[in-house]
This record gives sequence, structure tokens and C-alpha cells, in this order.
Amino acid sequence: MGFSEILVLAPILIISLSVHEFSHGLVAYWLGDDTAKRAGRLTLNPLSHLDILGLIALFIMKIGWAKPVPINPYNFQNFKRDTALSAAAGPASNFIMAIIFSLIFKGYVSVFGDSLMMGHSVSVFIGRILFLTIFFNLALGLFNLIPIPPLDGSKILGGFLSDNAYFKYTAQEKKGMIIFMGIILISYVFNIPIVGYIIMPPLNFLLRLLTGMTL
Repeated sequence: MGFSEILVLAPILIISLSVHEFSHGLVAYWLGDDTAKRAGRLTLNPLSHLDILGLIALFIMKIGWAKPVPINPYNFQNFKRDTALSAAAGPASNFIMAIIFSLIFKGYVSVFGDSLMMGHSVSVFIGRILFLTIFFNLALGLFNLIPIPPLDGSKILGGFLSDNAYFKYTAQEKKGMIIFMGIILISYVFNIPIVGYIIMPPLNFLLRLLTGMTL
């Protein structure tokens, strides 16, 4: 990505991360947990969710994060089910955003297709920004579905486990964080896209489905 693309994409990605975290808190609130609301995190204000280190990592290592919204699962009526639902809300919000932007992208291509074919710089730039917005939202959603604690996928998977297996699995969150950070470090130092190997097949499938294009 060029510097101009980064400048345009930065606020879009910050908003995408904020919507992701807000969605966790909103669904948790609907299910009886007001922890996020009391913490002032039930908001779309990016400043409430922004993690500077996570944002920098997003552009440097292509893996980023926001401040996790606080959730107290003991406020839920059904501990496992509601934890899984609130966890699933984050990735779901990114998939919804990807669908919305894909509709905008398709509309843009249908209107400005001739300019794109002729390689007009402004038209191509806007089209690329729209495509990258779809790409990053799909990537963010798929990345968070990886079932390694503390990613959302681990909590979603937990909803299908027995009570005993669930508590043993979620107790590994600290180990999961170490594994997660180790994967990021190895990927960056040795230029091995480990996460990319996992999410690129479904990512390209969804990109083709939504835009007719792949990476």
C-alpha cells in the first residue's frame, strides 16, 4: 500500500475495529451484561476503542487489534451460549460491513467502469480503497474466528463444548495469548504469513463472492 492509501484507509480501519468492539458490548448488553456500558465502551467513538499498538501492528504486520470490550459472562443467563453470541457479534459486524462496502464497490464499478478500464488514477484509487476496505473487514472477521484463546473463535467454539471441557479450554487463555504473540513475532521476523495461510483460502472465496475479484 502507498502512503496515500494508508492515510485514507486508517480512519476506515479504525472505524471497522470500533464497530467490531461495539458489537461485542451491544450484544452482551442485550443479553444482560452492562459491563461495557458502565465502562463507557458501549459507543462507536473510536477513541474509546483505539489501541495504538494494535493499530501500528495492523499496518506494519497486517495483524491488528483494538482494546477488548470488558464483558462479565456471569451476568448472562446462559454462560456459554451468551458468551459465544457476544463473541460472534464482532466478526459478524465485520462481515456485514464487508457486504455493505461490496454493494458500494459494485455500484461504483458499474458507474465508473469505463474510467477504471482506462486507468484514470482517481477512479482507480477510489476503487482500490473500496476493495481494500472489503478485504480488511473480511480479514478481521476471519482472523478473529481462529479458535485460539483469547480470539473470538475460542469463545464461539466454547459454546459447543461440555461445561467441563469449556472451563478447561478457556483456562488456557494466557497460554493462547503467548502462542498468538509468538505466531505474530515469527511471521514478522521470518516473513512467514502463518495467519495468511489459515485465512487466505476462505478470504479469497469471500472476496470473489462479494467483488468478483481475488488477491
